[in-house]
Amino acid sequence: MRVLVVNAGSSSLKLRLLDAGDAVVGTRNLGPGPPDRGNLGAWIGSLGGIDAVGHRIVHGGTDFSEPVLIDAVVEERLHALADLAPLHQAKALDALHAVCAVLPGVPAVACFDTAFHAGLPAPAATYALPAEWRSRWRLRRYGFHGISHAYATRRTAELLGRPAAELRIVTCHLGAGASLAAVSGGRCVDTTMGFTPLEGLVMATRSGSVDPGLVLWLQTHAGLSPGELAEALEYRSGLTGLAGTGDMAVLLARAEAGDGDARLAVEVYLHRLRALMAAMVAAMCGVDAVSFTGGVGENAPAIRAGAAAGLGFLGIDLDATRNEQRADGGQVDREIGQAGARVRCVVVAAREDLEIAREVRGLLGATRS
Repeated sequence: MRVLVVNAGSSSLKLRLLDAGDAVVGTRNLGPGPPDRGNLGAWIGSLGGIDAVGHRIVHGGTDFSEPVLIDAVVEERLHALADLAPLHQAKALDALHAVCAVLPGVPAVACFDTAFHAGLPAPAATYALPAEWRSRWRLRRYGFHGISHAYATRRTAELLGRPAAELRIVTCHLGAGASLAAVSGGRCVDTTMGFTPLEGLVMATRSGSVDPGLVLWLQTHAGLSPGELAEALEYRSGLTGLAGTGDMAVLLARAEAGDGDARLAVEVYLHRLRALMAAMVAAMCGVDAVSFTGGVGENAPAIRAGAAAGLGFLGIDLDATRNEQRADGGQVDREIGQAGARVRCVVVAAREDLEIAREVRGLLGATRS
């Protein structure tokens, strides 16, 4: 089955065609804004046969806990969830409409970033809020980046030569958006993002967790509107709010050159990262492996080293040479921990395309059988 994977991020649209052996035989990256259907149609037409399309959808709410074939009813429910993930959901739906217009007879499957976290234990999923609020508005911790965390879990187990069912893994998806997952026995038991993708780690433009009382103070005493607060927390906070850019490579270079704002931004980022990595370990009562993925996780050895430097008491110990070594011949996936360390540490290339294609084939194969 040849699967076209449509991955709409907060600032880009990635299209990948995977053949039956999971080789990428077509690729196109588009910038922000709704895709031009004429250009999109011409490119898709050049690819040859496409058997199915898999769409990454950030938020499935409580409606969707597994992949689903897209129809008019499903699409309407996805639109209703758009305000819970404003950076992503609308862009994913724009891409869905454009691709479906070009491939109207091809099965389209929605794959959800929240699905991997749908089985969070109640203590991890529940906010300490009034019961009537939680019931009426389905207030809970959903978690995100689940497609990436699911792939990182499987790939980490492969690299270590052990079944995922035997491992306790902290998966660290560190990109423009960033989150951690505690995966015990192949099942997510805790994660850092919550009701929306704003909770948890410091990110490129998102604040991560802040005191809700601070937000209420800004609304009440500074006169900021809900729209102003949302815009600032989503687009002008995080690393950008601290040092003017969300580009970690730029910040690390500036910090090395003595820029105080950049140094503080990196230190704040690492402080939150270390604290929440330790929290993920606590959720599993231990850890066997740590996996770094995403643009920062794969390409910033200083961030990996900075995170590990404060977690030696947990048995996390990176080998400086292996950590600094750049991917050889495109081979990103590798171990970076000290030989004999109690906790194995790896870098894994983010391959949401492989995970989405796997989910699409699983759903359509089961449907056809």
